[in-house]
Amino acid sequence: MSGSTPFYQKHHRHYDRGYRSKELESAVSQYQSSSSSSYAARRSSSRASASAALSASSGHVVALHERTTPIPCSYTRLSSSYSGLEESRLSPMPKRAKPTYLAMDKENQIIGYVVPIFRGSQEYASGFSDTEEARVKESAGYMARRNLFTSGLEMERTEQTSRKVSMRESAERISLSKRIYENEEHHKRMNKDSLMHAPEFVIKPRSHTVWEKQCVRLHCTVSGWPDPRVVWYKNNVTIDPMAHPGKYKLESSYNVHSLEINRCDFDDTAQYRVSAMNSKGELSSFASIVVKRFKGEVEEALPMPRPRSTDKDGLISEYGITFDTHIVDGFGVSFGREGETMSLGATVIISPNLARYQPEVQWYRDDVLLQPSKWCHMHWSGDKATLTLTHLNKEDEGLYTLRITTKSKYETYSAYVFVRDADAEVEGAPGAPLDVKCQDANKDYVIVTWKQPAVDGGSSILGYFVDRCEVGTTHWSQCNDTPIKFARFPVTGLVEGRSYTFRVRAVNKSGMSRPSRVSEVVAAMDPADRARMRGTSAPWTGQIIVTEEEPAEGVVPGKPKELEVTEATKNYVVLSWKPPGERGHEGIMYYVEKCVSGTDSWQRVNTEIPVKSPRFALFDLAEGKAYSFRVRCCNSAGVGEPSEATEATTVGDKLDIPSAPGRVVPTRNTDTSVVVSWEASRHAKELVGYYIEASIVGSNKFEPCNNKPVKGTRFICHGLATGESYVFRVKALNAAGLSECSQESEAIEVKAAIGGGIPHASPTPPYGISVLECVRDSMVLAWKQPTFIGGADITGYFVDYREVINGVPGTWHEANVKSVSDRAYRVSDLKENRKYQFQVRAANMAGVGIPSLPSGTFVCEEWTIAVPGPPHDLQVTEVRANTLVLLYKPPVYQGRDPVNGFYIDIKEADAEEEAWRGVNEKAILTNYMKIKILKEGETYVFRVRAQNKAGVGKASEPTEPVLAETKPGTTEIVVDVDDDGVISMNFACSNLTPDSKFVWSKNYEEITDDTRITVATSGGKSKATFNMLAEDDIGIYSCAVTHTDGACSSYTLSAEELKKLLELSHDHKFPVIPLKTELAVELQEKGRIRFWLQAEKISANGKIEYVFNDNSLSQGEKYKMNFNKDTGVIEMIMESLLPEDEGTFTFQLQDGKATNQSSLVLIGDVFKGLQKESAFMRKEWHRKQGPHFVEYLSYEVTPECCVILKCKVGNIKKETVALWYKDGREVKGDEKLTFTEGVLKLEIAQISKKDAGVYEIVLKDDRGQDTSTLNLTEQGFRDLMNEVFSNIANSSTALKIQSTDEGIRLYSFVSYYNEALQVTWHHKDSAIAFTDRIKSGVVGEQLWLQITEPTEKDKGKYAIEFHDGKGGLKRTVELSGQAFDDAYAEFQRLKAAAIAERNRARVAGGLPDVVTIQELKALNLTCNISGEPLPEVVWLKNEREIVSDGHYVMKLEAGKYASFTITTVNTADSGKYSILVKNKYGTESADFTLVVTEGKGDLGVTSYLTDADGNVIIGCKSRPTTPTERRKSVTGKKMQKRKDSVILQKPPEEKEGKKKEEKKMEDKTDALPKTTDKKKAAPAVASRVGKQETLQQPTTTADEAKPDDVPTSEKPAEKPQINKGKNDQDE
Repeated sequence: MSGSTPFYQKHHRHYDRGYRSKELESAVSQYQSSSSSSYAARRSSSRASASAALSASSGHVVALHERTTPIPCSYTRLSSSYSGLEESRLSPMPKRAKPTYLAMDKENQIIGYVVPIFRGSQEYASGFSDTEEARVKESAGYMARRNLFTSGLEMERTEQTSRKVSMRESAERISLSKRIYENEEHHKRMNKDSLMHAPEFVIKPRSHTVWEKQCVRLHCTVSGWPDPRVVWYKNNVTIDPMAHPGKYKLESSYNVHSLEINRCDFDDTAQYRVSAMNSKGELSSFASIVVKRFKGEVEEALPMPRPRSTDKDGLISEYGITFDTHIVDGFGVSFGREGETMSLGATVIISPNLARYQPEVQWYRDDVLLQPSKWCHMHWSGDKATLTLTHLNKEDEGLYTLRITTKSKYETYSAYVFVRDADAEVEGAPGAPLDVKCQDANKDYVIVTWKQPAVDGGSSILGYFVDRCEVGTTHWSQCNDTPIKFARFPVTGLVEGRSYTFRVRAVNKSGMSRPSRVSEVVAAMDPADRARMRGTSAPWTGQIIVTEEEPAEGVVPGKPKELEVTEATKNYVVLSWKPPGERGHEGIMYYVEKCVSGTDSWQRVNTEIPVKSPRFALFDLAEGKAYSFRVRCCNSAGVGEPSEATEATTVGDKLDIPSAPGRVVPTRNTDTSVVVSWEASRHAKELVGYYIEASIVGSNKFEPCNNKPVKGTRFICHGLATGESYVFRVKALNAAGLSECSQESEAIEVKAAIGGGIPHASPTPPYGISVLECVRDSMVLAWKQPTFIGGADITGYFVDYREVINGVPGTWHEANVKSVSDRAYRVSDLKENRKYQFQVRAANMAGVGIPSLPSGTFVCEEWTIAVPGPPHDLQVTEVRANTLVLLYKPPVYQGRDPVNGFYIDIKEADAEEEAWRGVNEKAILTNYMKIKILKEGETYVFRVRAQNKAGVGKASEPTEPVLAETKPGTTEIVVDVDDDGVISMNFACSNLTPDSKFVWSKNYEEITDDTRITVATSGGKSKATFNMLAEDDIGIYSCAVTHTDGACSSYTLSAEELKKLLELSHDHKFPVIPLKTELAVELQEKGRIRFWLQAEKISANGKIEYVFNDNSLSQGEKYKMNFNKDTGVIEMIMESLLPEDEGTFTFQLQDGKATNQSSLVLIGDVFKGLQKESAFMRKEWHRKQGPHFVEYLSYEVTPECCVILKCKVGNIKKETVALWYKDGREVKGDEKLTFTEGVLKLEIAQISKKDAGVYEIVLKDDRGQDTSTLNLTEQGFRDLMNEVFSNIANSSTALKIQSTDEGIRLYSFVSYYNEALQVTWHHKDSAIAFTDRIKSGVVGEQLWLQITEPTEKDKGKYAIEFHDGKGGLKRTVELSGQAFDDAYAEFQRLKAAAIAERNRARVAGGLPDVVTIQELKALNLTCNISGEPLPEVVWLKNEREIVSDGHYVMKLEAGKYASFTITTVNTADSGKYSILVKNKYGTESADFTLVVTEGKGDLGVTSYLTDADGNVIIGCKSRPTTPTERRKSVTGKKMQKRKDSVILQKPPEEKEGKKKEEKKMEDKTDALPKTTDKKKAAPAVASRVGKQETLQQPTTTADEAKPDDVPTSEKPAEKPQINKGKNDQDE
């Protein structure tokens, strides 16, 4: 056992591989040496190119000392390489002995080595192939032509030639040169000698990296004349497909040659060469194939050098020296904490030790090459390699590998580094997030991602905050206001052109974590600009493209393209799109719009600032709601059309948290570590990895084993306490969060694993090792499956062997590195005639079990017997009380002739050897047999013997004893045929385990092809359905359930059983022909009678028989039969029904064995009705040959309550006439009549009772006429009006509440009111009885209910009910509570305001603006006043109160006439006069200006009186007072001036004339346009008066001038001048 290494160490990357056997080491070394140059080429290419360029510039040519991979380079480098190529071609070095290129000093001490000139094909000397050399030369020619063309353009510019003409001339010159060159090449090809040329690779083979067991194909295209001969080589050894049948396949067709390698294995990793040769020369091309194995087999993750030619001794021919590398004093598994500094180092011994030789030292973390940075420093001191991690973060956790590469080989050393969280700044705070990265960076937008920490601080993490910092500053700003739980966040609002770094902090209820390590610097810029900055300019191609100049004016951008929702969480939604193709020269920006699903309201999201990037993140969306999005482009020319809207997206997390991982199995490893394996999460999208936690049994405190997620399902947990027992659990995580913890594993004690895995978790040892075949250097072994497979399925077996010399066993050696799944294995590389022992170990996911007991001693000598060897791998299944099935595999050793049969032997388990007896007398050819001779309760063993022509061979090892019994719960396969005729086999098992699977087999070989059978499993049942049962399906079908106690059953499908099943299926499938519809009759055009039915399923061979009264019918003039085989419709058509056609019609169907029929009885009234309807339809058809009604007259009520009588007509022409009649009278042309699109309409607007009547329309022309009548009287008219009322009711608005100065009013508007509409008002569900206090009415389209002086009894629910003859419609409103209180309060306020408005003091009649009167005359002005209580009247002059005396006489008569008299006017009386009236409700004033002129004689007394609008009223004593009269309040707010009016006092004898004149003026006033606004009527009167008007009156006496009720002055008054004020002009 000392030479055996546990399985888990072989499959884990943390360990050195020095434990491998010598054979394995040799194979790996060969692979490494054959792959050495690929890695070295990459490292040396840059130095080689620089060296070549330097040598070329100095005039010396030095060939590259290493093979370089051709890569794009500058023209200078190409020239130097090309020069080196020419020199190496002209000066080949002759072949001679291999020299040693060691540099010696004078004392013959090795001080270094000399770089030799590489001697190989010219392709290797230059690093370029022949075609690439030609491309170099061609590029040089292009460069020259470009320079020439450029200089030509410069000359043409000096000549001021237009750009377009210059480019066209240059293009023509190049086109002419091209035609000349092609002509020359054509004539060269016509020369026979020129046709012959050396081989040339048009397409070279390409290198491949493939997985093991995959197929790979190398192909190339070769040209040349004569046709080249192509040969393929592997590591310079010719490939012979005949020597390896099935391995290689060579094909050549039309100069395309290919090499196909089938099922690649590790040994196919090599360099392949294809050589093409003809009489003109030879050319080769190379390609490499690297075959990779899956992790856990042979590690290949680290890069390896490309293969180089070596001697058998390992010496490199170029240097003549081999370097041996050893890594000693390496670093072990290390533990650190965030913020600390850690150094990893190892001593490297290289021999021979050259003074100035430095190997290539590389460091890897998790197979990723590390580069020097501020986080990691690398140092090489000549014998020690050191890696310093300056500031540990959890990102630094992983497997670190030191790789030392020399010119001969490389050595690696690996160990794991664990980084734990630093102490939290706040107790209970979570650990810091890790691995912060920036993705999808754009002009103003970037997505920041991170990984969740393993430590949450004891409480769940509430979310994360993202911080950003602009490069060059130290200020960190928080990007999100609220924590987000998703480990991905879009950061917007970046400034284009600036660079940023980001960090993330986690938060829980205890506090904030430490910030994560900052991300790499990311620039906010367009990705295309970033790509241009990183890339290089493209080489000049010599192609000229002439394009038209694009217009310089602005272009409105088009629609964005491919808008989609790339990410949706409950916190945000990310949109992405592509810019439009039409956008002009200038840049564009974007507006994003959203719309709630189900609405058409689009809302712009970024209203203030448009975004620059074709990405946008929307926040503050309502979780659970569905939104659609669209985007518009904008520039200086305007905003473009919106893009296509996205599908409705529901706001919420689309990525679910992974499900918990499956079973966790720990396995011992070392004194401080345990290997933990688990089953992957079954439901995990975008899985990031797993966290493993460990807890000491009984502590209930779990600690993380890793702080960086691992993606595999196997991990070594280090740092455990020796001797303690631990349990483990695993959590999965993705961007959505961490999953629930898996179930805890079983407890395991930490101690070193000796001899394999844990007995209860890994399989028990196999047993029964036997030899199946033996040749000179190999033996084929077989063994039996372990009795207990452990905690999981067996994944394979490992075989060890040891040599026995003189009875003394030697050291165990591994026979296979990769596990084998079969229980048979050929052990190779044995020595003939030597004795060996063997042991086998089984492995599952828990580990490798303990080895079996050593087998017997076997001699490795070739078998020469003629009979076959023993069969092997015997298995017993389907054990019942009297039967079982025995399975076995044929012998490996066939003997002299092939095996032609098997014999099965049986005996009781406790019987002697002589009790063996045969089960079958005749040999069987199958690898299975059902044994039916068992006795229930007996225990048996079985064995198998094979035979060939030479005889029967050795018997196999016997099976384990088998008890013949039927176990409880045993079920059998049940064959079922469903209603559709589908045949299936069904098997159920009740004692399933979580790992159980149903395995279906045919002839005891697992079914993997589903072309014949489809398997579906649900719960404890499995169904195998035959896709199309046929003879190919004959055989034995079995179903076994894994991880059970032998649950299995079989079913034999024989030819007889097949026939029965097919018949049963057919009977089920076609018992009768199903009918979709029974036989029915329908009438067609012209009154034809159609009898028809439709069959659901009927084949093209179906037959139909038509029967009438037991008489068969046939096709003829009377009966037309038709059968549509595609639709299954069967029909028979008759032109008419005669009396003799009364009876029973029957359709009889037949399709193979399936039959059906359907009958229809047409007798009595049914027949007569059908006959009558047929005759009517015939008559209708004839009617429709002329103008006719397609749809008869009907009515339609529009939403505007207009009634439209309409009908639809057909077969009309230009001469067709339509006449409308009502009650026999033709409707005249003043009615609205339309005749378009075959529809006639008559519109009745505002319908009323007078529109009731019988309406008729007549349609006629020379082909005939048709009439349609509509009765709109009595019930017909009522129905019409009810529909009108229904429209009115539906147009009514909601019942609303309005307060007035009288009370509360409820009202509703309708679109149209008809006086016949019946409306009922309800209060508390009772009809309202109207009184003087509660009234209803209609104003226009308003229906109202007035409640005067409302009280508490008026509270309640009110409704207005519209009656439409049907259900009616109610509109309700609740007048109670706050609504009633508010309405009542408003009513009280309006009432008080109305009272105040009615009773306040006011000047009801205005005064003139300006009065001009002669000196010494008398002036009398009178105006009306009103108010309750009676107002107090005060007259003012120049804002001072006037006291009544002999000069001024002021009177108030009847409480409403206020007069102002100046007995004798003098110049001192000129000024501004005012009248001021006031009471407790208000104050109002009116004023006028008095202008006194020099006297012109005594003209008497003149009085002026104006109406409410300021118009002059002659002889009128009073004017009505209205609330709208103009006035000037004491508050200073001046109202519109009244019109001046003058009352001329007449003599008594003129009163009658005056009254007539007043009547005449009143008539004129009535004739004016009436308006509620008296201000608008005023200008019509004022227009007759100029700016200043003088009215002259004859001189009268005071008695004559005084009217009956208007006071006048005692002196005669003259006619004054009335000056219209400025306000009159304004009016």
